Amino acid sequence: MSFFSFGQTAEIDIVLNDAETRKKVEHKTEDGKRDKYFLFYDGETVSGKINVTLKNPGKRLEHQGIKIEFIGQIELYFDRGNHHEFVSLVKDLARPGEMAQSQTFDFEFTHVEKPYESYTGQNVKLRYFLRATISRRLNDICKEMDIVVHTLSTYPELNSSIKMEVGIEDCLHIEFEYNKSKYHLKDVIVGKIYFLLVRIKIKHMEIDIIKRETTGTGPNVYHENDTIAKYEIMDGAPVRGESIPIRLFLAGYEMTPTMRDINKKFSVRYYLNLVLIDEEERRYFKQQEITLWRKGDIVRKSMSHQAAIASQRFEGSASSEKALSQAKDEDD
Repeated sequence: MSFFSFGQTAEIDIVLNDAETRKKVEHKTEDGKRDKYFLFYDGETVSGKINVTLKNPGKRLEHQGIKIEFIGQIELYFDRGNHHEFVSLVKDLARPGEMAQSQTFDFEFTHVEKPYESYTGQNVKLRYFLRATISRRLNDICKEMDIVVHTLSTYPELNSSIKMEVGIEDCLHIEFEYNKSKYHLKDVIVGKIYFLLVRIKIKHMEIDIIKRETTGTGPNVYHENDTIAKYEIMDGAPVRGESIPIRLFLAGYEMTPTMRDINKKFSVRYYLNLVLIDEEERRYFKQQEITLWRKGDIVRKSMSHQAAIASQRFEGSASSEKALSQAKDEDD
């Protein structure tokens, strides 16, 4: 709005060039709601139009320049005044001057690097957005548009199984095994639990998936644990020599890929927590970290050729060439 409502003012609208065909995904907002946003991948071009509509016909709009920015930033909730930008691109759309009528400006950010996944957590938010600004002497006119970025991975070459033991001397000895240590977000955790020695009366056993969000550094480190899933393995007393199979489907739970030391500001890690409760309500548990990743081996037509390359960026040149050929086949 203009100063004290005198003179000319304008509305800004940001429209993506591929808005009709680009996929939208749900993403959690800071207040816990879920809204839909346009989905982008690392390496994809972001282009569109800025529509500037003058509100008062016949009056001119004086400005100090018009620009569009593409920004990736991390905001720590306990340090809200500081926004840590890891991507900051600017395009000037108009030099200082006057606007006598509504105008449309084209913009394009080519092959934009988007290294991290969009994330809204308990203490931190990582977001990407476009911001259009009409600079004025007294008050700028701004409009922001958020997008969501997903990071893709390929199947990990090394994916060893997990074997662990839980034991209390002369009372309890349990071995449990999971088929692998790295899972994509729609994977199935398959495992088995073996009871080698049972001299205490166990009445309940479950596996929890725990998300641990770590923010800050040094003395100002905050840990937030959130139980994503609870899977009851047994309700009753096991006997020696018994084995119990485990099948835990991940697709039904809201999770992100594992995020380690993102821009030296935060991490998101996931753990399998085996919990045993005896008849005296004593709890025994064993925790093991697992790695989650977003599957990217199927390259959709909506993903451009450049994004196929980018999705393999950290997987080495061999897998990059493979993704390239896949993208070409699908584009054809």
